[in-house]
Amino acid sequence: MTNSHEPTHKTDAAPPDVQTPTPGFGFGGVSAITRPTSTVTGKFDNYEEYRYLLAIAILSTLYTGVQASRHVNALWNAKQILDQRISAMVDFVGDQVVAYLLISSVSAAILMTNRMREGQDNIFTDSSAWAISMSFFAFLLLAISALISGYKLSTQSYI
Repeated sequence: MTNSHEPTHKTDAAPPDVQTPTPGFGFGGVSAITRPTSTVTGKFDNYEEYRYLLAIAILSTLYTGVQASRHVNALWNAKQILDQRISAMVDFVGDQVVAYLLISSVSAAILMTNRMREGQDNIFTDSSAWAISMSFFAFLLLAISALISGYKLSTQSYI
């Protein structure tokens, strides 16, 4: 029988949270892979806003890949690479920074795409809008992940 003041499980033995960064992994990668090119409007690389969108999509993909591999490694080896408190802080700060970078790249690329669509609507602007949508979806998933990691960080005991 357990005392109501004692926790029912040990916090050291709890498995790490794997679902936190992984959902955004695919969407950042899809956004990076589908960089649009067209002979009508020009190349994707000719526009600074789209280069920024691509760079941040690659960075978010790398970040979520590292986070996912760190969590999977902790599950398989039953040992975390980082201390639990440091791990929670890295998750929270990393999610916040990458989510901010994603939303800033989306906001920069939306303006250019809207300007281009006023003149003509073609496969280049459609592909640009799709890449922006995928980056925005990755932002939403990382924002949810930041909420979860923030909650986990706030409920930790520092004693």
